[in-house]
Amino acid sequence: MTTDDMTQWVLPPEWHPQTAVQLTWPHENTDWKPYLQEITATFVELVEAIARYETVWIVAPHAAEVEEMLRRRIKDPGLMKRVRLHACDTDDTWTRDHGGIVLLPGNGNGGPAVQAVRPRYLDFRFNGWGEKFAAHNDNAINRRLFEAGLFDADYEDHLDFVLEGGSIESDGKGTVFTTSHCLLAPHRNQPLDRDGIEEELKRRLRARRIVWLDHGNLIGDDTDGHIDTIVRTAPDDTLLYIKCDDVNDEHHEDFVALEKQLMKLRTLDGKPYRLLPLPMADAVYQDGERLPATYANFLVINGAVVCPTYRNEKKDNLALQVIGEAFPRRDVIGIDSSVIIRQHGSIHCLTMQFPAEVGMSGSSKAKGHS
Repeated sequence: MTTDDMTQWVLPPEWHPQTAVQLTWPHENTDWKPYLQEITATFVELVEAIARYETVWIVAPHAAEVEEMLRRRIKDPGLMKRVRLHACDTDDTWTRDHGGIVLLPGNGNGGPAVQAVRPRYLDFRFNGWGEKFAAHNDNAINRRLFEAGLFDADYEDHLDFVLEGGSIESDGKGTVFTTSHCLLAPHRNQPLDRDGIEEELKRRLRARRIVWLDHGNLIGDDTDGHIDTIVRTAPDDTLLYIKCDDVNDEHHEDFVALEKQLMKLRTLDGKPYRLLPLPMADAVYQDGERLPATYANFLVINGAVVCPTYRNEKKDNLALQVIGEAFPRRDVIGIDSSVIIRQHGSIHCLTMQFPAEVGMSGSSKAKGHS
């Protein structure tokens, strides 16, 4: 009998205790070059927010330079004890989509993990959201980090299957949510159809079921509709989702359909989900193009939730209030994401958390090589 036969595996929810959050740092050879100073300032603010609660792992081609800059700019020098860096070539900064996905051994219902069984770090293929953008270096980051001995977990190669972290949400109890817009989009996993992809997700993520959402695609989302832009899971069978009340907004009809679909969903126990609506962010435009600004793209960390804001005090405060209702025992921290959204993403897209069961080695000194 294999270990898999004896052990049920679970994809932990984001609110599971964490050991660290990974960031991939912007640099002049990324699309951030025209506003590199502004996005660097946002990243510094993000590092400060996360490091108050847990370790921040930073991947960057010039890690020593980033470390020196952070030591100058972080207001509380004690926070640098929780900042670690590793030198590695990168194409871009969207850690959520090229980062590893960790499975934990357990009973599949949030119970204690099976002792003496190591977590599994799944490395899926990242191909630039369906071959839209360069991804060679980013697709290699996970293996390079493992080869450097950074993770205390078992590495599992899934590079024959395209999967981005932003395209899935887990409740930690065996249900994985995704969108048909993204996973059925071209240049992902053809010739697999919906049924074939569902079977692969169940097998690779050890999920009991896959819930497909068919509505709620944000205009300007070049990921083809990641779920972390529209619907997020929270404790107590809660789903936070973007609600569009403005009948004149071009999103209105599609997001009404999303809400109706969510109302029909049931948990594995046959109960309706607790639904908490988040406001639709006011339209943000760049060069005449609407950008996919969304309050759903928040990051849950130990003791806090880091949330995007968009310089609209009324809606920003409402979103923070709703997120606080979903995570009542955590601090709620807003970070202006007006610069991040210029590249069609937000806070959750930039980050990837690792559960506490995954040991991470290394010191605060920049290490590794490009």
